[in-house]
Amino acid sequence: MQGLELIKKAMRLEEVERIPWVPFVGAHAGQLIGLTATEFLQSSDKIVEGVNKSIELYNPDGIPVAFDLQIEAEALGCKLAWADDNPPAVISHPLMEGKTLDDLKVPCACEGRISLVMETTRKLREEHPDLALYGLITGPFTLALHLLGTDIFMQMMMEPEKTHKLMRFATDVAKMMATNYIESGADIIAIVDPMTSQIDPMSFETFVSPYVKEINDSIREADALSSFFVCGNAQQNIEVMCQTKPDNISIDENIPLDFVRDMSLKHNVSFGGNIKLTVALLMGDEDASRRDALDCMDIGGKKGFILAPGCDLAMETPKENLIAVAELVHDEILQGELRASEAVASNIELLDLSNHWDKEKVIIDIITLDSSSCAPCQYMVDAVARATESYGDKVVYKEHRIKEMEGVQMMASLGVKNLPTIVMDGNIDFISQIPPIADIQAKIEGYLASKN
Repeated sequence: MQGLELIKKAMRLEEVERIPWVPFVGAHAGQLIGLTATEFLQSSDKIVEGVNKSIELYNPDGIPVAFDLQIEAEALGCKLAWADDNPPAVISHPLMEGKTLDDLKVPCACEGRISLVMETTRKLREEHPDLALYGLITGPFTLALHLLGTDIFMQMMMEPEKTHKLMRFATDVAKMMATNYIESGADIIAIVDPMTSQIDPMSFETFVSPYVKEINDSIREADALSSFFVCGNAQQNIEVMCQTKPDNISIDENIPLDFVRDMSLKHNVSFGGNIKLTVALLMGDEDASRRDALDCMDIGGKKGFILAPGCDLAMETPKENLIAVAELVHDEILQGELRASEAVASNIELLDLSNHWDKEKVIIDIITLDSSSCAPCQYMVDAVARATESYGDKVVYKEHRIKEMEGVQMMASLGVKNLPTIVMDGNIDFISQIPPIADIQAKIEGYLASKN
């Protein structure tokens, strides 16, 4: 069975003969053809070349056209910081810099890099008629964060009508992107909304659910499929995500796959995930990658499950690890042999933190995936930076990226289980949700008082 039909069957919750496989290839595809992320993400021809190389190596059933959650923000006036090894990051927020929502207009498909990804979709559709193409759009809540910044969390409480107006605009942008992706040949529209991991279910139902449901309905009316992507510890929101009626939800390693499986199937929604991006795929070897993928396959099963990494692949992910996963997916004998073999325990050496703490200063450790490529991580680091500005050298903060072994060791040494997380003087204080500046400062004041 061709990849597109296999994925459609999984999303219809029909039993499949083989679990479908979708590597979320973003800037990693540029690395495969020797390009930086900046070079890769600004050229339709280069994206096509990189995606084609990914298809050749990883034998997928579906693949994203482009994994870049800054395309819409850029077209709306957000400034971007470009990097060699990550997609660009939003570094300015128009609604914090003098513009009003009335000044912003839903862009047309001819503006900015929107036209580039639509052209790319048309080229890939022509070359791969039997592959499921994922058109990724920035979810409305994440786009709202790009436009307003973290002030949205205060606005949600103090001026909810303004937040609804902003969400209305972001939803109109998302529907424009979805429509153009579908017309260009995408089969599945992935609403990628990582910042929804930062809010509670009640806020989700109030400010996100009606808008994402509207997007899902419009995708369905256009005879396409929808997938709702979230990253971070969004376990509290899985049920309300399902209630927006997507065809699929996709999650990362922060959320137990068996929990997502049970909740999704309860609501007749397919589900995808959640191979470990860093410990297995980036820093592990072929064996570790196969074992983690097989664990996911055994939990997910052959009804409604799509195997995928937890988010877009780190650019430096060894291609050998992904090839190993692809071989496993397509070889039931190899799966059986691996299940029969003894699992190799991975022992992570803990750090000696005895000299890490300070009797006079508050030490803040922020455990992230990578703030340069993960929106919730970026905004959490930014919140800490803003909260600590007035304390001078009384407070020291540092980001620990689990894309690096030191970050993995620090995460294990501090007992952190979810990303992103803020740890103050060794105490896990804020888990997966970006706290208000005042809450961070209140914690700092408490720690400083205890030292004095």
